Amino acid sequence: MRDPIKIMYLSPVAHRDGHDDLFADMARDVKLPGTEVHVTSLPDEIGLFTNIEFRSYEGMVTAGIIRAARAAAREGFDALAIGCFYDTGLLEAREVSGEMIVTAPCVASCEIAASLSNRFGVIVGRRKWVHQMQSTVHDHGHRDRLAGFYHVELGVTEFQEDHDRTAHCLMTAGRKAVEEDYAESLILGCTMEVGFHHHMEQELGVPVIDPSIAALKRAEYGALLKRDCGWVPSRKWSCEAPSEEEIASIGTFDDRPAFGGRIVVEA
Repeated sequence: MRDPIKIMYLSPVAHRDGHDDLFADMARDVKLPGTEVHVTSLPDEIGLFTNIEFRSYEGMVTAGIIRAARAAAREGFDALAIGCFYDTGLLEAREVSGEMIVTAPCVASCEIAASLSNRFGVIVGRRKWVHQMQSTVHDHGHRDRLAGFYHVELGVTEFQEDHDRTAHCLMTAGRKAVEEDYAESLILGCTMEVGFHHHMEQELGVPVIDPSIAALKRAEYGALLKRDCGWVPSRKWSCEAPSEEEIASIGTFDDRPAFGGRIVVEA
């Protein structure tokens, strides 16, 4: 019997009751039997962030994401998923993660949507998010596949406050994307609750991709490819990592706790 695949799902916000449990429930529902998932969040000393909707918030937590990526790699994780649709710290974390796979919701969701359809729409919370997320989708190479962004004017925390209201807003935006702009699949730019994407699929008749599921499954798939095919991340040229000697001389990469909360979903 092979050792379990070890995946970390990192929420780049402070630990709080209920938040990590949402993603642990998701992991239990979708992971393969031989996969162990650790759902983690950042320590309070990074800041008591409940979201990173703002670029200034992203800037503050990026150091914590880098520290968490290094800690996960040292613990022997096969892959890390950074749980924010901005893909915050993705390239920075990859650079220092050794042979560990690192992915995030936007890049993972776009890869999956592109395998299921020619054109996809992205439903997001606030208009504020669109400029940055659109740039991210374009940077990932999906400019010509993007049908559009559809904002519902709900912030990250508001998604969880009134599920009936959130469901109505998401369904209205999804119907516009599919029926008016001819999107052939949809990506949710923020997770509402486990399984809601299935309800949207039934109503709208197109695949609807939950970003947290996409990130976790893409991390799992990358880990399996590394194990079965020997495909490990490149660390040459633009992917080159700083030397361990230089990292040690700087002294801030590994000098404090990397995680606030942790829930282990056993294989």
